[in-house]
Amino acid sequence: MFSHLRHALAGAAATASGNGLARFAYVPLFPAMVGAGWVDGGQAGTLGAAALLGYLIGTLLGRPAGRRLGVPGTLDLGMGLVALALAACAWNGGFAWFLAWRTLAGIAGGLLMALAGPASQASVPLAQRGAAGGVVIAGVGSGIAAGALAVPALLAGGLAATWLGLAGLVLLLWALARPHWPDMAMTGVAAEAPPRAPLLLLAYGLHGAGMVPPMVYLADLAARGRGLGVGLGALLWLVFGLSGVAGGVLSGRVVDRLGGRLTLRLWLLIQVVALGLALLPAAALVLPAAAAAGFAAIGVTTVTLGVTREIAGPRATGLWVRCTAAFAVVQTVMGFALAALFAATGESHAAVFGAGLVFSLAALGAAVRLERVAGGPAGPEA
Repeated sequence: MFSHLRHALAGAAATASGNGLARFAYVPLFPAMVGAGWVDGGQAGTLGAAALLGYLIGTLLGRPAGRRLGVPGTLDLGMGLVALALAACAWNGGFAWFLAWRTLAGIAGGLLMALAGPASQASVPLAQRGAAGGVVIAGVGSGIAAGALAVPALLAGGLAATWLGLAGLVLLLWALARPHWPDMAMTGVAAEAPPRAPLLLLAYGLHGAGMVPPMVYLADLAARGRGLGVGLGALLWLVFGLSGVAGGVLSGRVVDRLGGRLTLRLWLLIQVVALGLALLPAAALVLPAAAAAGFAAIGVTTVTLGVTREIAGPRATGLWVRCTAAFAVVQTVMGFALAALFAATGESHAAVFGAGLVFSLAALGAAVRLERVAGGPAGPEA
């Protein structure tokens, strides 16, 4: 049992680094970067979108890299790129410099996300796959929480020290995880094309669109939109991360009990509530909005990983990559679109979170349809 847990925890270290730190530690840094004059508000939003573009590229490269380098080798590559990208942002080289390195950070996160979850599930017995997937995806929430705690403390030494400190955290996680990397075959049945699942792709893509506002603008909503300051903005991002840990761990267990399709619908309803709360003007409601958004962000991803195995069995890795790619495509487009909308509306948080609510409702509708159409027996398991 412990050997299985080690693989899942190593996978969690990968997702904590590639997503929790490489991508999402930028959220509490957003207002600090603007306040220090390193970038303006519109540029800061574009940097968030650039990481989403990189995530798409990394996701699409995940399976080819895994076949060429092996899963452990690809995980090593991703961790090294994360550390390099974070360290490079310690120098204020201007907007173009940050754009390049934030894109690379996204690529690294995509590589890690494409392989860590499926490889960890393939490394454990059938009855433990939901729980293992939950641990791996909960790593994203753990990384978010770690970044939310680290960023305010590191900012006391300046932005350069903050970026270098985050790179150091990734190096530490890499050293701890590397001896226990999960592995899986990238040939044979696992390499075959997965079944088509258009409703799942639609639901997960729309979920990604709806989550762009909290994933990029949540801390800024609290800090500048509600006048709570950078410190409380980072605290809310900690709440987001801790709720994400709970969402990941709980989701894996619920999927094992209730099935992925029903759980997906319930979790997307929580996402709708989160976006609705964020739109209300009362500052106190930002806290439950952050908690619900964090739970949904990590929880829906965990549930989707489970649904891919229900539908595709041993070919689940291919379907998971398709889902992650759909998520990344939609988030990339939405990231740049909302950055433009944010700038064009005089940095209106209501505009970007309102758009997020619309897409979240659409995701819920797709999940309801998926449950009705695909409510029969689950696909074969590996």
